[in-house]
Amino acid sequence: MAGKSPSAAPGAPFLRRLVRLSTGIAIFAAITGLSACNTGSVLDLQPAVDVGTQTSAVQAGVGMQALVPSNPYLTAAYPRFDRPMPQTTQLPQEEVECRKELKRLRVAYTDLAPINDGGQCGIDHPVKVTAIGGVEMKPAATLTCAMAASFASWTRNELTPAARWRYLSGVKSIRQGSSYSCRKIRGEGVLSEHGKGNALDVMAIELNNGKLIDVRKPGLFAFRERGLLNTVRADGCSYFTTVLGPGYNYDHRDHFHFDIKNRRNGYRACR
Repeated sequence: MAGKSPSAAPGAPFLRRLVRLSTGIAIFAAITGLSACNTGSVLDLQPAVDVGTQTSAVQAGVGMQALVPSNPYLTAAYPRFDRPMPQTTQLPQEEVECRKELKRLRVAYTDLAPINDGGQCGIDHPVKVTAIGGVEMKPAATLTCAMAASFASWTRNELTPAARWRYLSGVKSIRQGSSYSCRKIRGEGVLSEHGKGNALDVMAIELNNGKLIDVRKPGLFAFRERGLLNTVRADGCSYFTTVLGPGYNYDHRDHFHFDIKNRRNGYRACR
């Protein structure tokens, strides 16, 4: 008696339908995956990510600090790209001495090309600071060398020892919200020290033990956190000419503002 063909075997129609169904599911999954990876159209020339003035991670507000607290380079919705300092650049002697001080303070930095934003804002000899000893800057901060040296001294002499004393831990990183940024002081029409590279805003301090200390006014029973923030804020007046933070006004509710503005008679504003 002749044998039956494989197609005539019991259950063969069911197996064929199962294979066709599995193939269809695989094709559908592949198409869905491709569409999920591309939210922009190649025809309308629009980016696939949101680079506008507001994102889901940014709170509405006025000024660069409120606009992009984690990215001080974002201007007019497009990032600023750093250019390295030309090798032929001859630095003034005071800038040479300042960089020697940065190296003594174990500051990791890169020399950048001069920044000139419309004549009013800019830095003649900027540096981009990525770390102070073992303390990382998040993100890297673009400053004048003088401001970088002042901030590095404060970090090494005040912030790090205070953290070790109160939390028995070193500082892992400083999360800054704005270094160089071309803007005016809100409501005054005066150029901010950020526009000269002489200012830095500190949003949070991350310790080696995993503790994240937010600069915003701590809770009623956060004694150690409040003590650390009050100490480093007060000690900052020895390194900067301006120290502003939570409690001064609404604009400074979530960060410390440090700058080295040159005032007559050596006046310092620590509030």
